[in-house]
This record gives sequence, C-alpha cells and structure tokens, in this order.
Amino acid sequence: MELFEVIDPLCCSVALKSRDKAGLLRELARLALQSPRLEGISEDELVAHLAAREAGGSTAYGDGVAIPHARIEGLSDFVVVIGVAPRGVSFDALDGKKVRIFTTILGPAERPQEYLKLLASISSLLVNTRLRRELLRARSPESIRETCVRWSRAGMPSGAGGAAPQGESLLTVVLYEQSFLYPLLEFFVESGIEGATILDSHGMNEYISQVPLYAEMIQFMSSRKSRSKTILALVPESRVDSLLTGIEEITGNLDQVEGAVVYVQDLRRVRGTMKMLE
Repeated sequence: MELFEVIDPLCCSVALKSRDKAGLLRELARLALQSPRLEGISEDELVAHLAAREAGGSTAYGDGVAIPHARIEGLSDFVVVIGVAPRGVSFDALDGKKVRIFTTILGPAERPQEYLKLLASISSLLVNTRLRRELLRARSPESIRETCVRWSRAGMPSGAGGAAPQGESLLTVVLYEQSFLYPLLEFFVESGIEGATILDSHGMNEYISQVPLYAEMIQFMSSRKSRSKTILALVPESRVDSLLTGIEEITGNLDQVEGAVVYVQDLRRVRGTMKMLE
C-alpha cells in the first residue's frame, strides 16, 4: 500500500483549532469522517477508539508530532488524517513539548501487518526536520498531501534530518505475555524504529517437562507460559532510555510484573538493516 493511496485532502487541515487533547481527538475524528472510505461508524465511536489508544500511552513521541491511531473491527479500508495545529496542543508528549503536527491512522483490525507498515512509513517521514517545516508552512489541505506524497516518493535526502551518525544498540524483548506484542510493535514504529525481527521462542520448561525427574514439579505451569515471542530491534543508543520508558508504559514495571524481559546490548559494528521491506 502506497501513502498516496490513503491520504485524501478532504481529511487534511492546516488549521486545527482545539486546545486540549479531548477536543483535538474529536476534531481528528471529524476530519476522518470526510473520507468515503469510512462507513458505518460514528464520530463518537472514532473518538472512543482514539481515546482508548491514548489511555495506553501518549502517541506524541516528541519534536511536536503525534500519531493518534486505532485498529477497528469492521473497517473495510485505511484512512489517514493529517492536520496542523498552529498554536500547538498539550498532548502528554515524551519531551513535554506541545504538538503541532498530527497524523491519525485508522485501519481494519484484521490487517495488522499493513497497519504497522503504514504506521512505520508515516513515522519515518515525520522524523525529518525539513518535512515538518514544510507541513507547518502549508497553506491548504492539498499542499499537505502533496508534501507528504512527494517526500515519500523521493525518499530521504542524505542528512535531511540534520542528525549526526550515532551508535546503535540491540534491543531484545522476550514476551511470555503475548498480548503485549502488537502494542509494542505499534510503539516501536511510532518511535521511528522501522523494523524488527520477531522469533517464536520457548522457555526451558518446554524441554524439562519431558524429563521424568522434573515433570511432576512443573505440572502446574501453563503451556501458554512455555511459549514466547522474542523481538530483536536495532535502535539508536540515544533512544534507549525513552524506549524502555515506553515499553514499561505497556507492560508495567518490569521489576514488578511477570511476562516480559528486556535487555540492551551495545554494538561495536553493524552492517545491513532491519527495516521492513516493501
């Protein structure tokens, strides 16, 4: 799915007026309903879905950008809303700054891979400083769409974001509680992490349960808990602390709850990429 297929000027605005999070979510829902792709869902239902996602952790990841989004049962297609709030809105951003650029993604709950890929595509665009400046200067909904489509087709020029090369770390997340998987992947792509490897893995009780000496000792252990998912992601060293904070907003304090473990390894040399392929 290409970005130009889901951005409609009818769903773009250069003048979002709301001054608080609740009002802004409702304004974004109204814009989304301008799309002919949305049928059979009300404004209140859209607001409820977006608010539920925000209750799990703010989608404002910093630099004046937020990506409220929701996967919704029964939607037949994807809708993207892009809006600029010239005065900024307090949105519980990780860096404490007001948010001026909002992108909302609504998609079918039954198509999580396409949803994550679209979320990653938009996140990777919005980390670019020059793109954000163009959006803030946009004077019409049509120019918002044109700017996003042009940058997505052209790719990111070298040094466009103004960031110097930096070290990378390997972030490993082992999940026994697999209900955390998709919320964590959504958080990764919101944070500009463009790819990860996900492995089906097993705890040791999967194997020692076959040894007669230990079999009776672990009968009480759920077979569900013997299987896990392991996520491997290359992340900038500078992002590690904020990523760990965001992960624990989803899982809870990892020193106090069961079901997940996270560890980080600094890497001396990296070649290749984990970015999602087209």
